[in-house]
Amino acid sequence: MAFQPIVDLAGESVFAHEALVRGPQGEGAPRVLVNVGSGEGYAFDQQCRQTAIRLAERLHLPETTANLSINFSPGIVRDPLDSLAKTFNMAEHARLPLERIIFECRDTKWLDVAHTIEVLSAYRAAGLRTGLDNFGPTTASLELLSKFQPDFVKIDMRLVRNIDTDAAKRRVVKRALGWFRDLDIRPICGGVETHGEFTALTDLGVGLLQGYLFARPAFEQLATPRLRA
Repeated sequence: MAFQPIVDLAGESVFAHEALVRGPQGEGAPRVLVNVGSGEGYAFDQQCRQTAIRLAERLHLPETTANLSINFSPGIVRDPLDSLAKTFNMAEHARLPLERIIFECRDTKWLDVAHTIEVLSAYRAAGLRTGLDNFGPTTASLELLSKFQPDFVKIDMRLVRNIDTDAAKRRVVKRALGWFRDLDIRPICGGVETHGEFTALTDLGVGLLQGYLFARPAFEQLATPRLRA
């Protein structure tokens, strides 16, 4: 695993460290995921969760105030409570409170909305916080938001890229931020790489940011971000 921080500008602190799957030599997620065979998704997901929590404990994340963000695909979760059993055990062993674990839902373009809501609702009932990753104005994403409001939504980095020079992107993101505010959802903007993007997003009122401007993912380490871009 590598960890990339999400910074909280208001508190000038690390809000969360996002766990990102890596190969043993630091290979990126695409190189790893392509080797996950058909029918192995559930077992791989469970291994990623346990590895993220175990490594976070080794790196002393539970001793900080930061949360741990873990990506997962709801489509491979058959029984939500069964999928959490080992997560609970690992979190208890690591002394990481469940409310400090955020599960970010991936594959938002192709998600089964009804099944995703079932999984996220079970996770919330268990005391975990949930997020929607790579949000864009797709039919599935909008349908899900109308029926279930996660704690966080991470705006697709393609909307973030060059937002300072693209008026249309600013209007789209501004409208999305209005939805999130009305639905009591905290937005996160990832992929922030330039001071211009940072300024445009903070002008729009975004307080949780992630990207190379603050820190790159650190292989088996908790990166120390620049808290003032």
